[in-house]
Amino acid sequence: MRIGGFQKLSLIDYPGKLSSIVFTVGCNLRCPFCYVPQLVLPDEAKALKLVPEEEVFAYLKKNPDLVDAVVITGGEPTLQKDLVDFARRIKSMNLLVALETNGTNYEVLAELVKRKLVDYVAMDVKTELDFEKYKHATGSMLTERMFESIKKSIELVMASGMDYELRTTLMKELHDKDTVLRIVEAIKGAKNYYLQNLKDERRVNPDAKLTQFKWDEVKEIIEQSKGVVNIIAR
Repeated sequence: MRIGGFQKLSLIDYPGKLSSIVFTVGCNLRCPFCYVPQLVLPDEAKALKLVPEEEVFAYLKKNPDLVDAVVITGGEPTLQKDLVDFARRIKSMNLLVALETNGTNYEVLAELVKRKLVDYVAMDVKTELDFEKYKHATGSMLTERMFESIKKSIELVMASGMDYELRTTLMKELHDKDTVLRIVEAIKGAKNYYLQNLKDERRVNPDAKLTQFKWDEVKEIIEQSKGVVNIIAR
């Protein structure tokens, strides 16, 4: 695993649990709003001091009463060739595993689910499920194959029976109310769909002019989505 960062303790990244967070290096998308360019952009990643896996496991072994779960995020964790083995090792320590993913590697996600190596999945839904719009939202890196994988990953997560969340980062340059409502219709029945407003932080594309939604606009979307999905503002 190429680990670009390790946060020993978080109170918020795994619902209801104390967790450690593993940040993996590398991503196959270039979403302009992404706030971890140091993990995504190859030139920036070169400057990172990688964290050895054994450093992570040494901490987990030393603190069995402090950590309930490990959140594996990125970048895009499913690009890591040894992700399945890494998750298996965490599970062998009687810890929960959460995976944050963009859904572009359906086969890897399906293997983790099938082998019961993941307990919680947080998956981004960047915009409505239209190929050209999704490609634009992800920095023009998307292929047809990746897009089909995303749709299959959404279906897998929703049908898996495990805990999960789907989530969309809102910005006016990529979304309007009707865009989000079309996402809601596409994921009808989702147990947790989070709307998170754009963060005012350093991004993969610092030149992109991106605008947050107003809170009244978010509330209007939530009101119109009641009964379709369990929608929550974050």
